[in-house]
Amino acid sequence: MASITESKITLPSGKTVVTPTGLFIDNKFVPSESGKTFKTINPVTEEEICEVHLASSKDVDIAVASSRKAFEQHWGMKVSPTERGRLVGKLADLMERDAEILAELETLDNGKPLSVARDFDIADSVACLRYFAGWADKIAGQTIPVPDANTFAFTRHEPIGVCAQIIPWNYPIMMWAWKTAPALAAGCTVIMKPSELTPLTALKLCELLVEAGFPPGVLNCLPSTGPVGGAALSEHMEVDKIAFTGSTITGRKIMEAAAKSNLKKVTLELGGKSPNIVFPSADLDKAAEVVSAGIMSNMGQDCTAGSRCFVHASIYDEFMKKLTAQVEAFSKAVGDPIKEETQGGPLVSEGQRDKVWGYIESGIQEQATVVTGGTKWKGKGWYIVPTSNATKDMKIVREEIFGPVLAVCKFETEEEVIQMANDTTYGLAAGLQSNDHKQIIRVSSALKAGTVWINTFGGLFNQVPFGGFKMSGMGRELGAYAISEYTAVKAVHWNFAE
Repeated sequence: MASITESKITLPSGKTVVTPTGLFIDNKFVPSESGKTFKTINPVTEEEICEVHLASSKDVDIAVASSRKAFEQHWGMKVSPTERGRLVGKLADLMERDAEILAELETLDNGKPLSVARDFDIADSVACLRYFAGWADKIAGQTIPVPDANTFAFTRHEPIGVCAQIIPWNYPIMMWAWKTAPALAAGCTVIMKPSELTPLTALKLCELLVEAGFPPGVLNCLPSTGPVGGAALSEHMEVDKIAFTGSTITGRKIMEAAAKSNLKKVTLELGGKSPNIVFPSADLDKAAEVVSAGIMSNMGQDCTAGSRCFVHASIYDEFMKKLTAQVEAFSKAVGDPIKEETQGGPLVSEGQRDKVWGYIESGIQEQATVVTGGTKWKGKGWYIVPTSNATKDMKIVREEIFGPVLAVCKFETEEEVIQMANDTTYGLAAGLQSNDHKQIIRVSSALKAGTVWINTFGGLFNQVPFGGFKMSGMGRELGAYAISEYTAVKAVHWNFAE
């Protein structure tokens, strides 16, 4: 018989698995102090999967105290970097072992295709953990020559302390790995708040954390809503750093709470409205494939999604035929996420589906030409028909949609398209398709974005930093830059003549 902090769940394959549904504090699953729960829904069937305990501000206080105790007594500077790396590596091994179950749980809760969850999201998450496991014993300071011959000056890179991490629903496991791996490797303790729309894999990973041998309190997990759990973590005086991935609106609130509390360090990875530029020298067949994948991947529920495509007028008609064929081919592969051939599933929630459809209607009302799609999905599930629009200066060009909706515009000159691409409050990513090497250097240098892809779009590597310009955030994830987000530099001056 399942306890009040776990639920027996039937996975898409028909297998059953017992999944934690309680808060994870001090290596134990416990009910929320209030006893309140929330429902998590299957976006394919629109039916309840299970109920999960909802963390309150009081639960946040308990988890923060646990994380502080762990940091000061048996993590942080109290455990060797080599041991931290070993434990993070062990966690990666366990995630790899349970990849199939985790993928099915991700598909059930999020709606993304099983093959994508297993072969991309989880595989990349395992690689992320292994990458940062290798960093644990390579975090070093410097010895610095100074004018005083009797002084020895050096720096230490020490873990910041208790870190709150708030992750989104579009890549639940991958964002969990991106956040926890560098923090744990650097010696920080973590309080994870998964999205209330997709909490199940974050809780399941906590079981693996215990199996790997992490001490109690090193990672606590609090399923909650943003206005409750997220707000309590943001304003908590004993949280030393907060990392958030999500909307720019919420990012503003987190920055304000951090400033008004203890000026905790903040890392934000926020929204985007990424341009993808197609120049006449590009291989148009390849470019059409790249542009389609750049917006349709993960059904457009991606902060880097190439949702604005700018095409040179001289190739516009030819390119649009090729792009339409690509989008329509993808549309035919949208369906049941458990099938291996499926490339796109439903959107994560009814609210998200309705929001995206509202943008499609807005484009139609503003006289955008619907090239393909633009119709409602027939049948059950929170699906959206992939849509491509020929547009000018419209709402769907300016605002982040977070769905499989592409706005395509013409341009005449390189100078014009650079201005068009940069005419946004966002600056997370950009792409350009060209085989003119001089042009590639000019345009990639002029684009105001944290990541620029050339003759590709969307690929990321754990070794390469990721983050935005302008209102797309601050700080960096992945690579060596991520480690610096979780460490504080201490300068030591030693007068050895005394």
